[in-house]
Amino acid sequence: MGADAVRGTPKAVWIVWALLGLNTLGSAGAKTIVRLPRSLIQMATMGALVSAFALALALNLRLRVRASSFLVLLSLLLVPSLISSLRLEVGAGALFRCARLTIFIATLWLLSRWWTGGLLFVRTHIRMYFGVLVLVAAGLVISPGTAMPEYYGGRLVGALWPLTPPQIGQYSAVIIGLTVLLLLGRETTGTSAAVVIVPTLVLLAMTHTRTATVGLLVGLALAIGSLLLTSAAARRFFTWAVVSAAVAAVAFSSALQSWFMRGQSKENFSNLTGRAKVWDALLSAPRTLPERVFGVGLGDKSFGGLPIDNSWLAVYNEQGQAGIVLVAAVLVVLFGVALLRPPSLPRACAIFLISYVALSSYTEAGLGDASPYLLHLALAASLLATPAAAAPATTPLTTPALPWRLTARRERNREVT
Repeated sequence: MGADAVRGTPKAVWIVWALLGLNTLGSAGAKTIVRLPRSLIQMATMGALVSAFALALALNLRLRVRASSFLVLLSLLLVPSLISSLRLEVGAGALFRCARLTIFIATLWLLSRWWTGGLLFVRTHIRMYFGVLVLVAAGLVISPGTAMPEYYGGRLVGALWPLTPPQIGQYSAVIIGLTVLLLLGRETTGTSAAVVIVPTLVLLAMTHTRTATVGLLVGLALAIGSLLLTSAAARRFFTWAVVSAAVAAVAFSSALQSWFMRGQSKENFSNLTGRAKVWDALLSAPRTLPERVFGVGLGDKSFGGLPIDNSWLAVYNEQGQAGIVLVAAVLVVLFGVALLRPPSLPRACAIFLISYVALSSYTEAGLGDASPYLLHLALAASLLATPAAAAPATTPLTTPALPWRLTARRERNREVT
């Protein structure tokens, strides 16, 4: 925190980031203890986005931004989004979603001024989503039946705010991964890390979210692997984790298999809980040339009334092949920059986030619209940014010689007279 404070980062930047997180929580999900009208939730989330943009603009009135290929590609993604949405094939809501995505990206541009490769946004990210999980835990305590309903197979949902099991699993996995990396980098204490990791692990287990669990494990493996050559703590943790995983796989194989299958049949598991049927129908649907190139417009990430649950197919459906190219370029650029950076804790955190998002994109939608996944990638981009070069300090040694020579000449003239 100290380094970030020295750079003069306003504390209000944390609020902007938290407001962006609130906007991406969504308005549809599980049934809550007190029924919240969807219009009220949408008002809250959109109000958070507008407030984030207004506050970011107030903090950056001179519109100082940093060059960012990530943000340039996101800005280009607005082109196919607008072209397809203007046809109103999915209704006027497409234009509303375009406006939302535009404000979201504009706010990130305004925040890019403080993207210096430090850990400020990492800590803010953890606190923000940990606050959401505290709300989930509170709902579980108040009404366990509502928090673990039968229509979700007894999986944990948000009882106070409508959050689905995949959402809670995603937030849990990201928090755990980033906190583990901060602990390895000695940026937090063991006690503080335990306070975050232990309850979050319990919530992750209660969601039975396979995508989040696999993404957490793979992302951490890649991130810690990037630190093995420079960090003894990373090497010890990696060795301990491998041994522990091997022992757990042998001792608890049946329990782990039962948790992973979630009581589903092998057929249901093989078609990814029905996702494959939706994907086949989407790909086989007839499309015109403009629809193939630019999509049908920003929608609710569904096809035929069923969720698509795949970022790539959702982008293809809504932003077409142009959107696919731009989203793929975002991930390729971030991965490429991460590989070119020297080993460091910020780089490891970025690798974890990029890996997690890339893996989750197979069974979760959101890469083509304002979502937590874009916010994770924005955090990775901020971690990969290079610090701005400091201006050289002016000292007597760097004072030009000419004034000294003029002074010496005046002294000699005085002696002569």
